[in-house]
Amino acid sequence: MIELLSIDEESRVPKYQQIIESIIHNISEGNLTMGQKIPSINRFSEDFYLSRDTVEKAYSILKERNIISAIRGKGFYINRTKLISKTNILFFINKLSSYKLRIYNSFLDNIGHNSHIDLVVYHCDESLFLNLLEKHKNSYDYYVIMPHFKTEILRHKSYTDKVIEAIESIPQEKLVILDNKKSKIKCNNIEVFQDFENDIYNALKEGLDNIRKYEKIFLTYPEKSVYPYPRRILHGFRKFCVEFDLDFEILDEVIDDMILKKGDLFVTIEESDLVSLVKQAKEDEFVLGKDIGIISYNDTPLKDLLGITVISTDFKIMGETAADMILNNKKGSVKVPFNLIERESL
Repeated sequence: MIELLSIDEESRVPKYQQIIESIIHNISEGNLTMGQKIPSINRFSEDFYLSRDTVEKAYSILKERNIISAIRGKGFYINRTKLISKTNILFFINKLSSYKLRIYNSFLDNIGHNSHIDLVVYHCDESLFLNLLEKHKNSYDYYVIMPHFKTEILRHKSYTDKVIEAIESIPQEKLVILDNKKSKIKCNNIEVFQDFENDIYNALKEGLDNIRKYEKIFLTYPEKSVYPYPRRILHGFRKFCVEFDLDFEILDEVIDDMILKKGDLFVTIEESDLVSLVKQAKEDEFVLGKDIGIISYNDTPLKDLLGITVISTDFKIMGETAADMILNNKKGSVKVPFNLIERESL
């Protein structure tokens, strides 16, 4: 195997880096495979007339990146053959909703071909997230994390104490917080987020003139959901209604045979509530945007087609921005635009 590796004495690239690149190149070419043994530090240093410290530094970096592993008393072995691209990224997504996947796909489209991305879904579960993070610790160049968790009573929680401790164990230069604010996380690297409380408040404020035309405004906020929603949405809605003296009510869901009245305005979060509401309005022969109003949370092409007014963040920009910051080595906190898009239902 030693004949596959090469060191250029005339190159200005440090010798330890040449060792790293030579091993990675041979993995990519298929010359080295998973589980294959590589030369010991002493053997490598002797054959290439290198100091032991140089080889040890290269092997240490390869171990940190989980490309090789050491078995006590036996030597060093190739640990993986897939994650060998220039930039390796582990992407944590809390649920497989169409909105989250739009962020991921936008990120994927913009990060470029010189990156390898692994997607893991932790379903808002603290234990699963911690286990996945521990399993892949030190294996990636970047960890992109959408932090949304749930309590035992299915309440939304951005972070838990254990999650904060685990995330802070990741080197700051490798950490990307996406979709939610970092809160107490010590991170000076990359944060691309939506501000749930202020976003809904400001978006509804954009449509205040039309909203005032309705008698009462309802928010359907599911108190218990498999994937709970941030309560900051609830706080922002209440703040808006109280500040502008609007009659309002919070509902857990749109139930079958709900009594609808002319002058009702509904703000829905879950798609099932939107479908149920549109169906019942049609059965009662109410005209959307005239007899009753609907504002839906998060935009989709179907809502555009049906003329449903939405309040929504720009998922495409969120993914694009995160990718751009990684590619161009930018740091900072970026809030993604969140707007009211008025259509026929308001």
